[in-house]
Amino acid sequence: MHSALVTVWVEAPKYTQVPVPSPTTDEVSIKVICSGLHFVVRSLATGNHYASGELPHTPGVDGVGRRLSDNKLVYFISFPGGGFQEIINVSSRKMAELPDGVNPYQVAGYANPVLSSWMALKARTHELPENFTVFVMGATSASGKVAVEVARVLGAGKVIGMSRNAETLAEIGVDETIILQNDISTTDCSAAAGADVILDYLYGPVAQHVLSTVKFTRPVQYVHIGGLAGTEMMLPGSVLRSKNLTIRGAGPGSWSREAMRPEIPKILNAFKTFKTQKVKVVPLSQIEEHWHNKDERIVFTP
Repeated sequence: MHSALVTVWVEAPKYTQVPVPSPTTDEVSIKVICSGLHFVVRSLATGNHYASGELPHTPGVDGVGRRLSDNKLVYFISFPGGGFQEIINVSSRKMAELPDGVNPYQVAGYANPVLSSWMALKARTHELPENFTVFVMGATSASGKVAVEVARVLGAGKVIGMSRNAETLAEIGVDETIILQNDISTTDCSAAAGADVILDYLYGPVAQHVLSTVKFTRPVQYVHIGGLAGTEMMLPGSVLRSKNLTIRGAGPGSWSREAMRPEIPKILNAFKTFKTQKVKVVPLSQIEEHWHNKDERIVFTP
């Protein structure tokens, strides 16, 4: 069979012929239909992600395929890798059947981004009020767009979105907008003052500016999810002493697999109500050509 394989960290994976893997007694064989090229997939393939393993590395943290035992469509999780191949063996605990009417390519392209905000709200926040207000930092990123919809599905009454792209921000259905300026220090973030929870896909100096300058009017729970604007921030201690602020992160490790497992079927069902997002379906044989394409949402088919 064929697989994408990273043999040198930071280099694009190569389309390679490999032996068909044999399942263990706990695993089920799946014929992969599609698997998404997410931000985390690229990050893991650099060797610098906290969950990067050893070489050779097969990218792909999740996907959709047909279970060979009964031919049923299933969504599988293969974190930290393995989805970019024709046949994958996955523990039965790491898969769920796809509901009727749900598009496999939408799931392959966006289940991972959905999972980031879903688990942030379900596992990394505490006692949010009814009809809570959520502030999504990086709302026009792939993960940010679906975070807006996830927040509403999970009970948000108001969504505030931040992005540099005012036109796209206006299209994704937020209630209020904060336009990020080139000079971050000039960005007016006062619209976020009434937020109950912050989902941050930006981090870095943007997060520092928000947490330092916004005069929150209620207890606020900040959840770091991604680092599109930076991987570090300098937060003065006075910010922590002067605000009713809880800071957490969301990602594998901050919540357990046991906490995630019952949420997967709920996420898959939620795709029935999500807007259809753009995906570009590409044969896995063209992975080197499309590996660095960050302008489109790529879904590979073996």
